[in-house]
Amino acid sequence: MSGPLKGIRVLELGTLVAAPFAARLFAEFGAEVIKIESPQDGDPLRNWRSMHKGTSLWWYLQARNKKSVAVDMKSAGGIEVVKKIAASSDVIIENFRPGALEKLSLGWDVLSALNPKLVMVRISGYGQTGPYRNRPGFGSIGEAMGGLRYVTGEPGRAPPRVGISIGDSLASLHGVIGGLMALLRVKSGEGGGQVVDVSLVESVFNLMEGLIPEYDLLGTVRERAGGALPGVSPSNTYTASDNGYVVIAGNSDPIFKRLMKTIGRTELAEDPTLQNNQGRVARSAEIDAAIGDWAARHTTAEVLAALETAEVPAGRLYSAADIVADPHYQARGMIQDMTLPDGITVRAPGIVPKLSETPGEVRWAGPTLGQHSAEVLSDLGYSDAEISALKASGAIR
Repeated sequence: MSGPLKGIRVLELGTLVAAPFAARLFAEFGAEVIKIESPQDGDPLRNWRSMHKGTSLWWYLQARNKKSVAVDMKSAGGIEVVKKIAASSDVIIENFRPGALEKLSLGWDVLSALNPKLVMVRISGYGQTGPYRNRPGFGSIGEAMGGLRYVTGEPGRAPPRVGISIGDSLASLHGVIGGLMALLRVKSGEGGGQVVDVSLVESVFNLMEGLIPEYDLLGTVRERAGGALPGVSPSNTYTASDNGYVVIAGNSDPIFKRLMKTIGRTELAEDPTLQNNQGRVARSAEIDAAIGDWAARHTTAEVLAALETAEVPAGRLYSAADIVADPHYQARGMIQDMTLPDGITVRAPGIVPKLSETPGEVRWAGPTLGQHSAEVLSDLGYSDAEISALKASGAIR
């Protein structure tokens, strides 16, 4: 393995999205990620959404570069296997409901005693403390209670889902950030391990801009505004003559002037009351109408070409087909080939972020269930006879 996290071992005790995505990021940058799965069915993500020969395509992406060890965590032998892996790990990432690992004798008190330098990233709906800690929590609930869903969608209509599991993914990213910060402290010799407590709700809430001071000081409750950016003008989504959607952001003072001149509205560009954002916000409906009228008379390509010439930020709404065909995505290595276990090659997202000296890489797609059980246990010192006995008892697969 190579990458900036080479030599780091991560134990993943998670399913579906939040913990597995966090562990995937570690794996893409060189960490050895050992994923514990149920011997019966494995991670439920294996059976979610679009399938290829009985396995989810999302699974192959989410679990790439990981080692699958199938362990029955309800068996004594399985618990001992997990403890041995934890004792040799740098980081554990889990997304059980608070208290669940403790019931399995795998809580922080037990694992940190085995490994005082251990960093434990705990992702849950509401965090490890507080009156809601025992409630089940999914990413969608985090999006709702974190404030995101309330401000998403068109005015006067029920808020829609963002379109992806954004709540889970935000928790994953906060988990990675916290995990790396805690790991840095350990590796620098400044202290021992610690718990990184990540809440789905708080991870969403952390991105909600000035939502709370706006309410507290000004009494303003931010509402849904469709494609517009509330309090900033102009920034919206406009429809071209061929029904393509283009996001146009002309919200700095010089860009606004260039935009107005490009659409033939020089009088708005020179209007003294529109020379700053506050003046434009007061007349945002008028400005949006002017841009919308212009866009409706031109094709999507014409709109984008004119705005690129004028150096006005603009972008077409991309579908999956648009992304795959885009030359910039291709040039940046953001569309990569990934080989599935049956030899089929499929295009998948590349690595983010891009490090100049120690870049991440995709080494293999998500493994088959229990593919690395024997390998990992052998590395831990288990004999062939002991591994066979654990398999026979159902403790591992």
